Amino acid sequence: MICGSNEFNGACCPSARIFQEEICGNFNSDGVPGLPQIVWTAPAGDYFEGTFQIFNSAASPGNASANIAFVGGGAIGTAASPGSTVSVAVTNPTSLTIIADAGESGTYCITLYKRVLA
Repeated sequence: MICGSNEFNGACCPSARIFQEEICGNFNSDGVPGLPQIVWTAPAGDYFEGTFQIFNSAASPGNASANIAFVGGGAIGTAASPGSTVSVAVTNPTSLTIIADAGESGTYCITLYKRVLA
C-alpha cells in the first residue's frame, strides 16, 4: 500500500514517533586506573542521535577522557578537566567508553533519541 493512495479505504502508514531515553551513572578509577570502561553500548542503527555529558569531579587530579563511537566505525574523543563538564552530540551513536586515571571520578549522562513506527 502506498500512503496517500485511495486503496484500502484511504488508510495511511502510521507516523514515526520519537522516543527519548536518559541514562546516567558514576565513574571512577576503581579496578585498573587508565583502563577503558565501556559504560554504554547499542546495536548500530538503534538510535539516530545522542548527547553525551561527562562531568569530572573537582577533586580529580587530572582530565577524565571519553570516546563516543558511532555507526561507520568512527569515534569522537573528548576530555573533561577537573570540576568541568563536556557535552558532545553524535549522530548514530553505538558506545560510550570512559578512561579514568588514578583518583579521578565523576558522572555521565546520555540522552538518546530513537525513531519508532507506532
